Amino acid sequence: MGEVIKHECGVALIRLLKPLSYYQHHYGSWQYGLNRLYLLMEKQHNRGQDGAGVTNLKINLQPGAPYIYRHRSNSREPIRDVFDRIQEDMNTASKLTFDPYNIDADEAYEKIPFTGELFLGHLRYGTFGNNNLETVQPIIRSNNWKSRSLVLAGNFNLTNVDELYQSLLNIGQHPIDYSDSVTILERMGHFLDEEVEQQYRYYRKLGYSKTKISDLVAEKIDLPGVLSNASRKWDGGYVIAGLTGQGDAFVMRDPWGIRPAFWYHDEEVMVAASERAVIQTVFNLSVDQVQEVEPGHAVVIRKNGNLSIEEVREAETRKSCSFERIYFSRGSDQDIYRERKQLGRLLVPRILKTLDYDLENTVFSYIPNTAESAFYGMIEGLEEYLTQIKKEQILNGISGDKLDHLLSVSPRIEKIAVKDVKLRTFITQDSDRDDLAGHVYDITYGTVRAGVDNLVVIDDSIVRGTTLKMSIIRILDRLRPKKILVVSSSPQIRFPDCYGIDMAKLADFVAFQAAIHLLRENGKAPLIEEVYQKCLADRDKPKEEIRNHVLDIYRPFTDEEISARIASMIKTPGINADIGVLYQTVDNLHKACPNDLGDWYFTGDYPTPGGNKVVNRSFINFMENRDERAY
Repeated sequence: MGEVIKHECGVALIRLLKPLSYYQHHYGSWQYGLNRLYLLMEKQHNRGQDGAGVTNLKINLQPGAPYIYRHRSNSREPIRDVFDRIQEDMNTASKLTFDPYNIDADEAYEKIPFTGELFLGHLRYGTFGNNNLETVQPIIRSNNWKSRSLVLAGNFNLTNVDELYQSLLNIGQHPIDYSDSVTILERMGHFLDEEVEQQYRYYRKLGYSKTKISDLVAEKIDLPGVLSNASRKWDGGYVIAGLTGQGDAFVMRDPWGIRPAFWYHDEEVMVAASERAVIQTVFNLSVDQVQEVEPGHAVVIRKNGNLSIEEVREAETRKSCSFERIYFSRGSDQDIYRERKQLGRLLVPRILKTLDYDLENTVFSYIPNTAESAFYGMIEGLEEYLTQIKKEQILNGISGDKLDHLLSVSPRIEKIAVKDVKLRTFITQDSDRDDLAGHVYDITYGTVRAGVDNLVVIDDSIVRGTTLKMSIIRILDRLRPKKILVVSSSPQIRFPDCYGIDMAKLADFVAFQAAIHLLRENGKAPLIEEVYQKCLADRDKPKEEIRNHVLDIYRPFTDEEISARIASMIKTPGINADIGVLYQTVDNLHKACPNDLGDWYFTGDYPTPGGNKVVNRSFINFMENRDERAY
């Protein structure tokens, strides 16, 4: 609650299919592509604020002129910084060449940077590696052969970088960094080089000149084959968008559909992005016009503008990330909004049971703002319950006074907490820092009847529980409610993510901490050592032979027992209210999000073999007191 979970990145790809003069005539600016890219990135800023980058490629320039441009930033406002620098470059070039107030679109294409047909933008959240400029995408692999140059940006995390890195060493490469970004770039670059070399030899045997061969390779290169070969051994979740120097572009998705990607195409433009609603808004489209990139497929648009959908990996059982639906994606998408409301609605029967159906003495609210959609669904569910109760009592006959009272009953809704300011935790003493954290939110006094009312607050997820314990519960207790019931629209987060979300350490999860406490308190502590030994025994096995041993930590206890232990953990001395915690069930999650069944952080059911390797390694780190990622 109130915790920031860093997560997967965002991508934006635009291919202009008309000359710049067309957009100048129809839309009033030859900067149409750049302007649309800015909007796509700004409206996806929720997906990454550690860095941003933009690459632009000109397809039809003569040799001797630069044709790839890039700016990246890891400043505090990276999107703004990148586009300010792009505009500075454009202004500088225009003043050096001609009147900046009377710019011809064709001349702008020839002489001004960032006026090419292909745009690739990226937003980064640093879940792996340092947040330095070198880690910001897009990343480039340059070559004097345009067909061998490669630009990539993605939303991905691989679990088997060690294997892939070794495979690069085995073919004689010397990668400059040990990361999934560099590994993906170099592996894809290797197969691109092989494809270009094969095409070159073929046309050379036919007697074509070297200049002509370069043109033929650009036309005939098997880009889907390159993507298929490069991704064959990737274990993880990924959406990769890329450009080749000769002007091809693509966006590809992992076989399980773990990470999201959407696209649109007409006679003017092809566009792809991480979120559907963003494409709808920027290009004024209906929901049915924007398509999903299918798992295991790539949308490929060639230099000549021809578009095709290619299967580059055999699709596996769909395991799209349900956390996208609960928390990460923008709630303006119609399906995500509806699903989040349904998550709130499905919690109502258990909320009512926990409260002994006492709605007249209960106030409902939400923290933080991302839980607002689930809150609306919860209130609708409560209203549906009350409607049914009223209907039954009226049909059974009820006196006038009681009828007036019955009809007046409705869920009591209040704006309880407001995030006041982002306070700096510059004080080093733990006690002072905790006191400071207790003032991040302000509360609305007078909304709860002291000692009488229950207070129900809904959140989209409870991961670490730290903010609850050190801040939220303290603040809510100032209202002196009889009971505080914290409700999570997601199930208990029990297992680390390894596909892009910044949840890699078991020790951080309050559900895991609760399970460990329960084992020790109930005489089951030896199980902890048993699981550790099993994880150690599997550590050096091939990932395909490893099973998730951490499941055993949770088996002895029900969800309710773990929730009760969490409630006791977040109730610190001085809290007067009774504290309860209620989580969504996995079954209800799947009812609300039936097309996105990736639930490994709740169930431990990882879609790829590498997931089991990561969760066991995370448990080993916990047992050995290593504060480090498991991948």
